Amino acid sequence: MRLIGMLDSPYVRRTAISMRFMGLPFAQESVSVFRHYDRFAEINPVVKAPTLVLDDGTVLMESGLILDYLERLVAPERRLTPERPGDHARAQRLVGLALAACEKTMQIVYETQLRPADKQHRPWLDRIDGQLRTAYRLLEAEIGAGGPWLVGGRPLQADVTVAVGWRFTQLVLAGRIAPTDYPALARFSARAEALAEFAATPPD
Repeated sequence: MRLIGMLDSPYVRRTAISMRFMGLPFAQESVSVFRHYDRFAEINPVVKAPTLVLDDGTVLMESGLILDYLERLVAPERRLTPERPGDHARAQRLVGLALAACEKTMQIVYETQLRPADKQHRPWLDRIDGQLRTAYRLLEAEIGAGGPWLVGGRPLQADVTVAVGWRFTQLVLAGRIAPTDYPALARFSARAEALAEFAATPPD
């Protein structure tokens, strides 16, 4: 399988790290939706990262849908989604919060780094900044004084997505979300980033 996209995208990175945890072989191709638009369009005309090209040529997109498909390729002990309804609901909540943080981080980047200063809309920026901080505040509370991993005794999808999302925000919005304000989250992310699957998949 071929995973298309840059690892500075949290959506591409969460997919790549998950595939490593699942033990699925793949080739990651660092093709940018910005700098290599035409090349990306040759693979996926919609130009959306991540894109996963299956061995039979089928093209999948959207990290959540890709990961849902990949769960069906591996044995139960390699899956990253809990089976028990209560654990599954908690995992989905954590993943949802982390993905919301990723989305708001990207919106802030687009508003502050890509839009001219005189075109930035302060009420909109204040709103998404508040949403970002709320997502991380809720994640901080969820992590709290829990065990080393969020749902169960080994890293699962919630762990991957929360850690990837936090690292992404720290990389692209350095100084905006202070680790000292979210100490449990910062410690959790550092613990996850030290794992071999994360270390082998650094942000571009």
